[in-house]
Amino acid sequence: MADSLGDFIEPLHFPDKALVVFPVNDNDDVDIAEGGSHWSLVAYYRNANVFVHHDSCRGLNAAPAKKLYKSVAGYMGSASEPSFLECTNSPMQDNGYDCGLYVTATTKVICNWYANHKNHKNTDTNDLWFSAVKERVTPSAVANMRGEIMALIMDLMERR
Repeated sequence: MADSLGDFIEPLHFPDKALVVFPVNDNDDVDIAEGGSHWSLVAYYRNANVFVHHDSCRGLNAAPAKKLYKSVAGYMGSASEPSFLECTNSPMQDNGYDCGLYVTATTKVICNWYANHKNHKNTDTNDLWFSAVKERVTPSAVANMRGEIMALIMDLMERR
């Protein structure tokens, strides 16, 4: 398994990436494509050499996130082992079905934060995207994200 993981990861050139985001699912059986019941997000930020886990259900995906971290940390190309941080103030979903939208909304905020801060050498884990995520990933923003995704799907269907 480790050899096949390396074969999959190495062409992605993680050592050349400043920011990498990983959607995480709690599906333990890779043979079941539609398996799992919850999504969360792990983001790796090279300048701070840290993996940050955002979970909209209070750490429900903590074990799968840690498993992903342990599997990919050695492929990041950093001089020292990256740390892992469970973000305890990630916005929480208020229903049982919006986890994927929270992952998408959080990813969008992190990428926007990075685009606006990529020239800064942020190494302090207290000075990352956390306040932006807390401020911008709200139930109304997630509801708007659902509409944005539906509009994209409809647009793609019309182009066919």
